[in-house]
Amino acid sequence: MTIGRAERLFPQPASTIHTMDFEALLAQLRTEREMLEEAILALERLAGGAGRRRGRPPKWLSQQKAEAAPEAPLPRKRRILSDESRKRMAEAQRKRWAAAKQSGGETQ
Repeated sequence: MTIGRAERLFPQPASTIHTMDFEALLAQLRTEREMLEEAILALERLAGGAGRRRGRPPKWLSQQKAEAAPEAPLPRKRRILSDESRKRMAEAQRKRWAAAKQSGGETQ
């Protein structure tokens, strides 16, 4: 039996080769492959969603947007008018209505 160059440079005890658990190694490699496939799929989904598309968005995309959406902005505050301002505005509107009624048409 001839000894190869690798075996001469890096000798290993014979018991190490037989005690390696190939099933565990294969299981670990399979789980890593599944994780990589999921990562690739997620990146493809993100890349595919870059352009505008027609129709209803897929469920996974709307779920991602809902998770990433910031809190709803606060409602805008309404302008507070004094009673005097309100009365002036009402009187101006009455004048506009009266002018529209006299002219027989509606004004903008």
